[in-house]
Amino acid sequence: MASNGPTVRQACREDVPAILELVRELADYEHELDSVEATEAKLLETIAFAPSDPCSTASSTNDSTLPQTEPTSPSKPARCLVLTTPTGTVAGMALYFYNYSTWRARPGIYLEDLYVKQSERKNGYGKRLLVELAKEVVAMQGGRLEWVVLKWNEPSIQFYESIGAKMMSEWVGMRVDGEALKKLATMLD
Repeated sequence: MASNGPTVRQACREDVPAILELVRELADYEHELDSVEATEAKLLETIAFAPSDPCSTASSTNDSTLPQTEPTSPSKPARCLVLTTPTGTVAGMALYFYNYSTWRARPGIYLEDLYVKQSERKNGYGKRLLVELAKEVVAMQGGRLEWVVLKWNEPSIQFYESIGAKMMSEWVGMRVDGEALKKLATMLD
């Protein structure tokens, strides 16, 4: 079903092949394609999806009549917005989960990955995805929408600053994964 403009909606299970393709394209762009462990099966197990019906009707996320997505849970902590072109092709995604600010005592959204296909950039699609996430944060009376960006990714940094995002220069990201995570989990055993 073609429409006049792009459509943003919660991802459905049927979107998983396109989501995985976008994840792989993003990893390739970041020179980390070999690090991708995601598979269609793993995405199906870990993302809370919308029912299949909105996938066929291509409703927008700001339509209050949309059926609810599956609830998030420890095993399905993520949600994903997909942006489709007027011809119905998935051109971008915003994969996110909910977080919490102790200082503000409010929920928020952490954007794990924002990606628009290279061939579809400069159409306002990235901004449209961020606007939809911002609407969700405002609707839940949340405190913030946040994400990280690679220091070398100057085009993205300039884009984010153009929409009002501020670089958090005093904070340093920390991560424990792989063998270090397993070791930490057993330190007191």
